[in-house]
Amino acid sequence: MLTLLVVFHHAAEPYSPYTAWPYTPSNADEVMPWIWHFHSVNAAFFMGLFFLIAGYFVPRSYDKQGFSVFVQKKLIRLGIPVVVVAAILSLATKQLEVGHLWYVESLLLFSLVYALVRRFVQPIKASCRLSLGVLLAVALVMGIGSYFIRQVSPQDHWIWVLGVVHIEPAHYLQYVIMFVLGVLAYRFQWLDKMRNSVGALSLLIGVALAIGNYLRDGGAWNDFVTRWFGIYESLLCIFLSFGLLWLFRQFVNQSNAFQQWLAEQAYGAYIIHLFILLAVQNATDQILLPGIVKFFLIAIITSILSFFLTYLLRLIPGVKRVL
Repeated sequence: MLTLLVVFHHAAEPYSPYTAWPYTPSNADEVMPWIWHFHSVNAAFFMGLFFLIAGYFVPRSYDKQGFSVFVQKKLIRLGIPVVVVAAILSLATKQLEVGHLWYVESLLLFSLVYALVRRFVQPIKASCRLSLGVLLAVALVMGIGSYFIRQVSPQDHWIWVLGVVHIEPAHYLQYVIMFVLGVLAYRFQWLDKMRNSVGALSLLIGVALAIGNYLRDGGAWNDFVTRWFGIYESLLCIFLSFGLLWLFRQFVNQSNAFQQWLAEQAYGAYIIHLFILLAVQNATDQILLPGIVKFFLIAIITSILSFFLTYLLRLIPGVKRVL
């Protein structure tokens, strides 16, 4: 579901007057000034939730494989896509570019740091009960830190660290904390033991904050949220992420052949969707449709093609080790 949300997020980029994207619609009437709300809410939580889920599976993987095998597999599964996509984008733009695989690049970095720490530190044996108070405390630490970071590096300001890691400082503290929360969630069994009251209230708070972000349209409320957005966004991220995990645990905790098939293609679809999306956007440029209709049409077509093409690629011997 998060992978699909990423596709829809990027599919909406050309129709916002506030974002830069490699494709620009030739029909200016397709631009939707309000779509920035969709982008703002997504950016507040969805990549952080990706990091939390990824962090959740890292301890089990390391425990099972050990340092050497764990590092080797991460370099193959995460490192190869970064190198390949960076090479393609850098050749196309004539400058160093990693595109949307900044996430995979950072996940590789976080995983390697975890492996190094585990070489010298034993797994956590203590216990910690997940509560709204714990979530609030983490959100405030994240929010206050993000607030001060944004004073020197505003949102959408990207930098290269050591010339190889592409990061957005305004969100990076969130990503680090969410990855660590994922590791702790596995050790403390938070997702299994989360009480329904905690999960439901987290979801309600997260949805309320998301709606509050959608309601920004000038005035005192918009000024307030804008001023304290680092804190506001962090609260939204923590509560909506854990609320959604609870929601899916309670009501979507099942699987069938089609869902399993989708799960197997999701990582590859994330990696290749950008190229398919740009092709579909350019191919449909002259089709005259309302912006909202065109946005959904392109997002759906790109999603289908991305998952299906990943399936075909994974039929090639050896590709499954990467995708």
